[in-house]
Amino acid sequence: MKPRPFDYVRPESVDEAVAILAEHGDDAKVLAGGQTLLAMLNLRVVEPVVLVDITRIGELGDVREVAGKIEVGAAVTQNRLLSWPALAEKQPLLAAALPFVGHFQTRNKGTVCGSVAHADPTSEIPLSLAVLEGEVVLRSQRGTRVLPAADFQQGMLTTAREPDELITAVRFPVVKGGVAFREVARRHGDFAIVGVAALAEGKDSIRLGVAGMVERPSVTRIRGSSASDIRDAIERLAWKLEGYDDVHASARMRRDLLRGIAPVVIEEALRCAA
Repeated sequence: MKPRPFDYVRPESVDEAVAILAEHGDDAKVLAGGQTLLAMLNLRVVEPVVLVDITRIGELGDVREVAGKIEVGAAVTQNRLLSWPALAEKQPLLAAALPFVGHFQTRNKGTVCGSVAHADPTSEIPLSLAVLEGEVVLRSQRGTRVLPAADFQQGMLTTAREPDELITAVRFPVVKGGVAFREVARRHGDFAIVGVAALAEGKDSIRLGVAGMVERPSVTRIRGSSASDIRDAIERLAWKLEGYDDVHASARMRRDLLRGIAPVVIEEALRCAA
């Protein structure tokens, strides 16, 4: 299939882009990497009146450290962030998670903010943003607002972004502590069945994030570092999240995957923090 006819505009600035969004609202779609949007256009899952291409807006193409946070502009590709020289030192969780995002070719086009905007509950970047308690920067003609990750992603493919708002950046705090990331997929680069990320804030406190179990990333704090404490916390979490059945896995399989992956990820994060 091919998309229905639409107008294409390529604004030169953020101000011009948000003016177009203010005029068209829900009838406009933003194009950054297009790795998901173009497929949805071809399948006519979305039928915009106007496509707003932000890839040439220079101010959206930077990765920079600001006030202890790594700010990633809306036009920055996943491979661009992965190749940022300070990434492994400043944000090792992203350095561990990004290689699991699709394939090298798709990461050359797919953007970091685009993944956050799409809000797939199995996605690695929204999971990392949630675990790190990062922020999403949104701009419209009404001004700029900054939302915590926990408030931004509201459900499956659902966010708090208003139709006239443009995501201009996401911010990941610089990490102090051990981190680890693992996921299970049918093949490397496929959508994750279950993904797990951990941030060890100390030897007795772990921030554990899980993707693929419910409609958005779930983040839980686990207190205690003994094997029994961790095992009991993971068991409670598995039953709390429950999981769901689809063509890729049953809810039971998802719970079993979580039970298997989470202890390994937590152990690795604690070891890195030591």
